[in-house]
Amino acid sequence: MLPGHCKDVAVREVDFPLTREDIDREIAGKKAYTRCDHYVLRNGTDLAVVRIAKEDGKELFRPIIEHEVIALPDNTVFVDDPAVDVLNAPAMASVSRKHPGKTVVVQGLFGHVSFVQPGEVLDLEVLDVVPPSPSKLSVLVSRALGSGMVDLPVVPEYREIDLNDLAEKVSTDGVLFPCQASGLVSDRPTFYLDQVPKIDREVTLIGCDLSARIFRSLYRRDVERIEMCPQELAPKDGKKRLVKCCKVREGFQIKGDLAVVPWGATVREVADAITALFA
Repeated sequence: MLPGHCKDVAVREVDFPLTREDIDREIAGKKAYTRCDHYVLRNGTDLAVVRIAKEDGKELFRPIIEHEVIALPDNTVFVDDPAVDVLNAPAMASVSRKHPGKTVVVQGLFGHVSFVQPGEVLDLEVLDVVPPSPSKLSVLVSRALGSGMVDLPVVPEYREIDLNDLAEKVSTDGVLFPCQASGLVSDRPTFYLDQVPKIDREVTLIGCDLSARIFRSLYRRDVERIEMCPQELAPKDGKKRLVKCCKVREGFQIKGDLAVVPWGATVREVADAITALFA
């Protein structure tokens, strides 16, 4: 979908119609700089993209021996967005997703110019709990994809499990959360397991299996529970998903279409998990 580097793309202003015949005539017999593998030809608002091959050699400028017109004005669009890193595959895939079937020439960060061709975009659903908001995993994924550590055309979609919505299903007198987080609200008496509270009424735990085990260890009894673990709540529908789970201590686990990282995951662990999920 992408050239190897924006240094390999030369932008040329031309004064002839960007038809296949005129491009063939213009390039025939010409030389190109040793680093150049693609031309972006521009005539006003019209754009065309050409792939070239040069003679072997050590000269700075070598004869063009072959070329291929890969996009003409009718299927090429131009995007001027200084926020886009044209060297970043996920960023360029997100641009491509907005212009299906088109070759997109992008002038992005630092004024660098490159292009992205139509191709397979890899969809990733990021499933996490809130509050706090934004979810930790969505921030980690954004940082991982923006860092360049994921060299794949991954486009994320963020889906949240709101613990406050789960708390509305509680029928007992009180509600028990694993820990206190900004944004948790309930009209029932609320307790937090990490505080080892004195619980003087029936409560429902909004938590995972580990939280239930901790409760039994502390209070020597079972507790009604509503599942909140993203790994357990993830649909089994064939979509590629990333979740976090406290049962994973470090690194990541791949379980079919599911990538699982620790609850306290790092950007590197998230990046490695995404790459492995699509490997």
